Amino acid sequence: MSQSTDGLYVENVLADKINSRFGDRIKVSYLKPRRIRIDVSKDHVLELARFVRDELGFDHPISVSGVDYPKRSTIEVVYHIGSCSRDEYRSFVLAFAVHLPRDNPVMPTLIPVYRGVEYHEREVFEMLGVVFEGHPRLERLLLPEDWADIPPLLKDFHIKGREE
Repeated sequence: MSQSTDGLYVENVLADKINSRFGDRIKVSYLKPRRIRIDVSKDHVLELARFVRDELGFDHPISVSGVDYPKRSTIEVVYHIGSCSRDEYRSFVLAFAVHLPRDNPVMPTLIPVYRGVEYHEREVFEMLGVVFEGHPRLERLLLPEDWADIPPLLKDFHIKGREE
């Protein structure tokens, strides 16, 4: 394999495969050594996940995280996916970022593709209020059962009794 001009040969090959399959339905937002981030809508995230699992060998969910952007009225959900089955990709991480409206953060669960995201999605549900449609057990994981406040990782959550 020859090096690309930016030194990211494998990353560019992977990004080209993803781009050729999805076109303008996704956006590769960055390529870094052994890291690729893909912005995808909730309408195409399942299809992207199946493609990278079945066609590229990225078969291991590493984590799911979320970020609240109140000024943009957006909650971003990010899946980090690795590969255990393909030796050449073992040190690579693909990140899928899904931007959801803050007032209705709903997207499909990725459990049909990556069973291992079950508890990660539950945590994002609980901490940010994202609803994962089709999740078999979308219920509290970490907070007390009687939690009655807004999700604690939303920027407008304030700890009662603490002045800012």
